[in-house]
Amino acid sequence: MDRPLLNRRLAEFGTTIFAEMSALAVRTGSINLGQGFPDADGPEEVREAAVRALRDGRGNQYPPGPGVPELRTAVAAHQERCYGHLGLSYDPDTEVLVTAGATEAIAASLLALLEPGDEVIALEPYYDSYAACIAMAGGRRVPVTLRAHPESGSYRLDLDELRDAVTDDTRLILLNTPHNPTGTVLTRDELAAIARLAVERNLLVITDEVYEHLVFEGEHLPLASFPGMRERTVTISSAGKTFSFTGWKVGWVTASAELVGAVRSAKQFLTYVSAGPFQYAVAEALALPDSYYTGLRDDLRSKRDVLAAGLTDAGFRVFNPSGTYFITTDIRPLGESDGFAFCRALPERAGVVAIPNAVFYDHKDRGAPYVRFAFCKREEVLREAVGRLRKL
Repeated sequence: MDRPLLNRRLAEFGTTIFAEMSALAVRTGSINLGQGFPDADGPEEVREAAVRALRDGRGNQYPPGPGVPELRTAVAAHQERCYGHLGLSYDPDTEVLVTAGATEAIAASLLALLEPGDEVIALEPYYDSYAACIAMAGGRRVPVTLRAHPESGSYRLDLDELRDAVTDDTRLILLNTPHNPTGTVLTRDELAAIARLAVERNLLVITDEVYEHLVFEGEHLPLASFPGMRERTVTISSAGKTFSFTGWKVGWVTASAELVGAVRSAKQFLTYVSAGPFQYAVAEALALPDSYYTGLRDDLRSKRDVLAAGLTDAGFRVFNPSGTYFITTDIRPLGESDGFAFCRALPERAGVVAIPNAVFYDHKDRGAPYVRFAFCKREEVLREAVGRLRKL
């Protein structure tokens, strides 16, 4: 067979570094701080709700295409509860769509809203599925780089660079806040500027807000709540990060009825439906009291501080995240500059696995000296990891 078996635009996204590093963690018996999955399950009552749904026969066959009504109602109620004071609310029947995690929501949204050749602006570094999904939709990604500021230990968006990146071929902006991998939480002023740009240039925006409840400094503000954005924003979130059930793959889209209808038209040819019994459980999870969300945030903030202090002691330059459960570090103070080589050697050197940030960049040189660690692990695991890293 002369023709390649994989579309050349997707070939570059083959086996990911995440799979490689996770396999390396198993082979070497290392602590895996690379992949962002918790090492403890979420609330017991939510797990019991999933068991009840299975036993009661709810969701064991195809659930409704848009998602079970209970979950769509719960998503709408949760949005009202969290962001109603910002004037944001959604109709559960026409403006909420349940997906197979946020990953499918991103894919379906891009497939639905892009035509071949459309440009998509994405904040670099970005989650690797963004690039793959833009390629599958026939779009062209245009990265705008979040810049590291060592003096403040943070990353910031250059709004002038973002504005200059918009051309007549730009269709939409793909936004992620709180941001993986840098932990940046875009400010009110930054979001307002993005909203003005989108309205001025008639752009759609897809916002990945899966870490909406994991904000340690600042506040999470949905872009859809800004003037002119309700009808041009597709907002994506999921249960995996908020409730520590990443394997359930329950996500959702909230948007105007027109945009949800477009996304659903693509989604029905991807998974069709998914996670039937888990949808009922997530509906109950979304009704947990405010104390659950504040407890989750405070617990992760404490874990962030443990890992950040340990990485600093080990010689890394640490960029303290304002949100998510990832820490980006600069390895140059350790005399290193190649994140890929450093991460591939780290399991043997220290018994810890991390991810090279360059995998999240089009401009690989800009991400070369940066490495990401996850802190969604038990505190004793984090303390053991930092003890190992201090021996570098």
